[in-house]
Amino acid sequence: MKKTAVVLFNLGGPDTPKAVRPFLFNLFNDAAIIRVPQPLRFLIAALISRRRAPIARAIYAQMGGGSPILPNTAAQARNLDSMLNADPHHIYKSFIAMRYWHPFADETARQVKDFAPDEIILLPLYPQFSTTTTASSFKDWARAAQKNGLDSISAKTVCCYPREGGFIRALAATTRTAYVKAAQHGTPRILFSAHGLPEKIVAAGDPYPAQCAMTVAALRAELGIDNLDSVLCYQSRVGPLAWIKPATDDEVRRAGAEARPLVIVPIAFVSDHSETLVEINIEYRHLAKESGVPAFFFVPAVGSSPDFIAGLVQLVRQAEAEKTACLSGERARLCSPRTECCPCVGG
Repeated sequence: MKKTAVVLFNLGGPDTPKAVRPFLFNLFNDAAIIRVPQPLRFLIAALISRRRAPIARAIYAQMGGGSPILPNTAAQARNLDSMLNADPHHIYKSFIAMRYWHPFADETARQVKDFAPDEIILLPLYPQFSTTTTASSFKDWARAAQKNGLDSISAKTVCCYPREGGFIRALAATTRTAYVKAAQHGTPRILFSAHGLPEKIVAAGDPYPAQCAMTVAALRAELGIDNLDSVLCYQSRVGPLAWIKPATDDEVRRAGAEARPLVIVPIAFVSDHSETLVEINIEYRHLAKESGVPAFFFVPAVGSSPDFIAGLVQLVRQAEAEKTACLSGERARLCSPRTECCPCVGG
């Protein structure tokens, strides 16, 4: 009987108020996030995490004291296993590896080793590839896998899937519902919001904004709304560096000045957490009211939508069938040939 381990990657989040500061330290001590050498990066991470911890605790307090990202991801894993395990001669088991809080890659690698799979599928819960998320998680997993003796097991990697059909259909369905409601208040504008990046990271070749644009184009096509007014924008900027634009909060203010009803759609998050439940649905909702936006509608992340989970199943099946070790959700390289950080070897 064949056994396949599917490793789901996400950033993770603090599960208690006490976990907030070490979570932030782990985040900012990542070389993919703060791109300076040690020990300077350690000192910067310690400083930022100490200063931001009280602010972050207040954010997580609005969600009961901790992030819901792990239970949300666990639900996705259960649903994925339920769909995958239709063949009695093939056992699939999904594992979760978080980057900055438990379960860390080392914990997950030990669990995978105990499962003793014949093959491992690495499946990020980041639809769009970025050096700050996908590449960082893959690098951390490679270290943990080697440490735990998993490097001898056949592994396939899905690097990105910005236009995957199930993902797009799931998000378009909820977006369409919100759009119809918003249209009762005027001509709506949709803000397709993604987590931002510093401009210097994009200038160094990160393909994330280009892949976000692919997601938006696919969503617009799936929605099929004539003369759709939409903007791809970026949220969650921190620190003094210049970040890619337009900023979501600036677009909320612009919509208020133009008296346009708003629908905000998170396109880079597949489970709800602080960036969606608090930043979008609370902070931006409040900003919209202050700015004169006549109506505000928040579209939740795809979560465990059957369409999205079916899309993940398709990605696992595709990875199993391919001879290449790494492929995108379209079985071809989606990044520009000049994007040296792209791990995809197909196409």
